[in-house]
Amino acid sequence: MINLFSKSFSTPSPALPKVALLALAVAITGCNSNSTEAKQNQPTTSKTASSSESDAAVVKAIEDNLKASGIEQKILSAVPTSMENIYWVNAEGAPAFYSDKEGRHIILGQILEVGQSQPIEISTELRAKIAKEKLAAVPKDELIIYPAKGVTKAVIYSFTDADCPYCTKMHSEMKQLNAEGIEVRYLAWPRSQDSLPKMESIWCSDDPKSAMDKAKKGQPLSSPKCDSPVQSHIELGVSLGVSGTPAVFTESGVQIGGYLPAKEMAAAAIANK
Repeated sequence: MINLFSKSFSTPSPALPKVALLALAVAITGCNSNSTEAKQNQPTTSKTASSSESDAAVVKAIEDNLKASGIEQKILSAVPTSMENIYWVNAEGAPAFYSDKEGRHIILGQILEVGQSQPIEISTELRAKIAKEKLAAVPKDELIIYPAKGVTKAVIYSFTDADCPYCTKMHSEMKQLNAEGIEVRYLAWPRSQDSLPKMESIWCSDDPKSAMDKAKKGQPLSSPKCDSPVQSHIELGVSLGVSGTPAVFTESGVQIGGYLPAKEMAAAAIANK
């Protein structure tokens, strides 16, 4: 069996599931531990996906072809896109990718449709739908939540790391975000082996919110070991294509980027809720 597991990923390698396809994706996209911001320029959402129904024949073809190449990978769905014979594929424990109808060619990254006023990423709606479902399924007691002040206008999920400069900057503007009507829900995304114990200490603390505040200020933490959700958050982030921190999603599953100034973050969250 071919072992494609790579240590190039920015999260701690022993904590991640050793999925060959995931490693292949990571190796090709080349994300690294120096990435401190997940800010992205999101293309316009595509509204031209031809169907939301998974094609079982394509799922089987992809699994069979991967297995023939020495890669064991469960494929959850293969949905047709607006590009003829190209499918958007959701895999268990791995980032989504594209495949042709025969399941013989895997495409990692974006496919843009051009010809309109701006480029359109053909899987944006499909990605958001999956992200919305997965984020909603995270138990609230696994999240560190900073509620909005007054009326809640929007909710954001942020994959965060205690040692990430842009995460720290975002956290320093928490009061302003909350005052803008934004509820912030943190998930753990340690970017390195050094960050992993600190993130586990935060989630194992008797008062995780206070521990998070201390960690963001660089203060030492001391918490007992526990059965923390950090690993499951890492796996969730991997499946959603997170590659840096902060990675911010709205309740609707739209990734609105990484760090943005509080007013811009609030406006983006409300516009995409």
